[in-house]
Amino acid sequence: MVDVQKIWLTDDAVHIKLSNGREASERFADYPRLRTASASQRNNYIFDNYGIHWPELDEDLEFDSFFRTKPNGLLYEVFMEHPELNASAIARRMGISQSLLAQYISGVKTPSKQRLAAIIDIIHTIGSELQAISIPDD
Repeated sequence: MVDVQKIWLTDDAVHIKLSNGREASERFADYPRLRTASASQRNNYIFDNYGIHWPELDEDLEFDSFFRTKPNGLLYEVFMEHPELNASAIARRMGISQSLLAQYISGVKTPSKQRLAAIIDIIHTIGSELQAISIPDD
């Protein structure tokens, strides 16, 4: 349980301040439901001693999570910015396990330069395939 003194929202994050003065935030971009929510939906939250809940969005953030080390890196940013990417499908195309790709994305494991390039190449290939789709003439 965390002793939260204050909660406030900005355009891109939810912030908390503890009674001991520590402050932390969580970016909306890291949570698909919060990322796509309107300001009105984001402002409609309730909280208790353990976290914040957005009933309309069915989203919860535990206060303890605000102080955990967040993953970062190129793959994390790509997959957070593009939730339409399917990690399982990309892993299948590469012939690697989905759990290994998930570890690369979360930062638990670091891919070699060659593996990182292969992942990005697959994403580019998918983009090219999508761009090649055309509407047939009638």
